[in-house]
Amino acid sequence: MNISPYFSAQLRKRFNEDMTMRKLATKTQIAYIRGVNKLCDYLQRSPRTTTQEELREFQLFMVNHGVSGLTVNATLTAVKFFFQITLDKPEVVARVCPVTVARKLPVVLSLEEAKRFMSSTTHPKFKAALAVAYGSGLRVSEVVSLKVSDIDSERMTLRVEQGKGSRDRYAMFITRTA
Repeated sequence: MNISPYFSAQLRKRFNEDMTMRKLATKTQIAYIRGVNKLCDYLQRSPRTTTQEELREFQLFMVNHGVSGLTVNATLTAVKFFFQITLDKPEVVARVCPVTVARKLPVVLSLEEAKRFMSSTTHPKFKAALAVAYGSGLRVSEVVSLKVSDIDSERMTLRVEQGKGSRDRYAMFITRTA
């Protein structure tokens, strides 16, 4: 990742320390640095003296240049953290509001499509992984880290440890006999 020349090493160091102190995930830290980098490149100077109006113009710039709503919101979240925590200037971002993003339902495979998909592999381990992922709605990283001890066949649940957001949860374990 190219770091903006306007994002000084001293300021980046402080920003990194603030994120580390709050135990933000590595990917979140990278996204936050990318967001503040975008602001620096837009301003063509250090963000230390940025005003509310300049942030408004920055958001308008992103929206007018076709940046997706998710990216705009991720950038604004990074900028808010930077101003509230690192620069201790919460008043600058007090009026920053996220954009509305349409939430679409995921595509769900029919039973026939799922059977065809699972039959595309011949190795039993991969068939089982696909079946568990489809039947319980787990993410790939969650399926990969499952252990036999995570299966509660009596209650038909799977214990997912440290899933997305480093959270533990239970997922329904669905089996179909046919």
